[in-house]
Amino acid sequence: MLLLNSFPTRTRPYYYHYLLSSLRHCSSTYSRYTSILQSCISCKAVDPGKQLHARLLLSGLGFDAILATKLVNLYSVCNHLRDAYNLFDRIPQRNVFLWNVLIRGFAWEGPHEMAFSLYYRMVEAGLQPDNFTFPFVLKACSALSALEVGREIHEHLVRSRWDSDVFVGAGLIDMYAKCGCVDDARQVFDRITKRDVVLWNAMIAAYSQNGHPSDALSLCHDMAREGVAPTVATLVTVVSASADVAALPRGREIHGYSWRRGFEAQDKVKTALVDMYAKSGWLKIARTLFEQLAERRLVSWNVMIAGYAMHGHANEAFALFDRMKQEAVVVPDHITFVGVLSACSHGGLMEQGWKFFNSMQGDYSLKPLPQHYTCMIDLLGHSGRLHEAYKLIGEMTMTPDSGVWGSLLNACKIHRNVELGEVALEKLIELEPDNAGNYVILSNIYAQVGKWEGTAKVRKMMTERGLKKSIACSWIEVKNKVHAFVVGDLSHPRSEEVYDELERLEGLMKEAGYEAETMPVFHDVEDDEKRNMVRSHSERLAIAFGLISTPPGSRLLVTKNLRVCEDCHVVIKLISKIVGREIVVRDVNRYHHFKNGLCSCGDYW
Repeated sequence: MLLLNSFPTRTRPYYYHYLLSSLRHCSSTYSRYTSILQSCISCKAVDPGKQLHARLLLSGLGFDAILATKLVNLYSVCNHLRDAYNLFDRIPQRNVFLWNVLIRGFAWEGPHEMAFSLYYRMVEAGLQPDNFTFPFVLKACSALSALEVGREIHEHLVRSRWDSDVFVGAGLIDMYAKCGCVDDARQVFDRITKRDVVLWNAMIAAYSQNGHPSDALSLCHDMAREGVAPTVATLVTVVSASADVAALPRGREIHGYSWRRGFEAQDKVKTALVDMYAKSGWLKIARTLFEQLAERRLVSWNVMIAGYAMHGHANEAFALFDRMKQEAVVVPDHITFVGVLSACSHGGLMEQGWKFFNSMQGDYSLKPLPQHYTCMIDLLGHSGRLHEAYKLIGEMTMTPDSGVWGSLLNACKIHRNVELGEVALEKLIELEPDNAGNYVILSNIYAQVGKWEGTAKVRKMMTERGLKKSIACSWIEVKNKVHAFVVGDLSHPRSEEVYDELERLEGLMKEAGYEAETMPVFHDVEDDEKRNMVRSHSERLAIAFGLISTPPGSRLLVTKNLRVCEDCHVVIKLISKIVGREIVVRDVNRYHHFKNGLCSCGDYW
């Protein structure tokens, strides 16, 4: 009897009768076998397929080209790739479809190198790859970021004249995007004149995934101008891009556009909007959209919990986590616990941090990942328990990554611990030797304790390795245009007004007793120059521009690519009180909500 457990319950009686009656009369018609196998493929029913395979072998049809091809297809879609490959190798006549079926299987499930091997074998056998072969093998290149193989495949398909096919083009764009080659992806996109929505989506996603959210949004506008209707995938990608660039006005525009196009009932779009509003600091709107979801999937809960965590609303994050458990529709996963642990880390909540860290292992059988350890190291380190943090790193069951050691190094800077700072940098040099920011942090630790020879040693090391400190950049969006500033920036058309505003604010701050903290600036710079360097930090320029460019009382949102320094943190608190505005700064670590001279982080970041 055939095993029918793999069939959907509602169709099982039908297939049970159909398969058995067919097999009793299998000698009557060859087409019955093909129909049965096609049914198995549609339902991904591998066990009945295997039993039929055995019958075919006994009847002498085991290596029939059509039937065996269907069997290889069945094994591939059911992820029984070893069985698929073994049968494939014994089929005497192999057409392009059969090669494609197996290449697709390995491209989707791995090992991805097997897709390359089969592709080259196919070409050596004298067969011409088609517009299905190329996207499958390019998908394998994407999975491995195998740029050299991808470029070779690109050359092959150009010679085969498939480079103008939108299906192949989308595969090429995705491959170059996954390999970080956005310009190459754009060249592919520009060469294809007849573009469908899949091709547009691929290029928009390429920009979004590679840190070019503004280009993703711009391309979405181009797509609309050309009359190409968006899909759910389009909207999810561009909303995510808006969140990444903190471009709330454009995100709200896309929100309205998606509603006008009838996507208001799409939970995937709503979840992306929840993420966008949360990252932009509009948590009430994010929560409203979250409550409107028809089905709250795990990703929806995770996005909302993470939104509360990143803004320092630990209690709200914990309450939502408890509600998630009570409703028992979905089970917390690793990402959920990253959210609640980061809430503990941002709030300095040691007891709750240990509670969640132990709960994920004891209550949910989830093995902590480096991200969870990073949260705990950050929590312990900020609290001054550096040796406990170092001990926890030693107890990790996997190799600590740069996030773990980076958290320890940052904690050493806060508490001026040179010894552990040196250990952390040594490990970080092994993991990411070209990250100049790590060297700068240790240099600052040396400066804090007056070890100028250590500072000189680090600077020499950076010079020998050709490393330069990352340029700090902050940006603010005003009237749908993003304005970016770097430290000491004089390139903006309104620079003179910006510096005049800073000077006015500094006068008011001095009256309140403000004195610049210049310790992070290298010691071989004169004091006056140190003060000038600090006063022209990028986030201050962006805030000053926002103040002179927006109505009084309106909220400012500034994004910075690095951590806000201690002096700027003090200054922005004072500015928020002087001007009577809420100023939100999103740095590389977290969100800071400055209001009435206070910060939501409680000076804990």
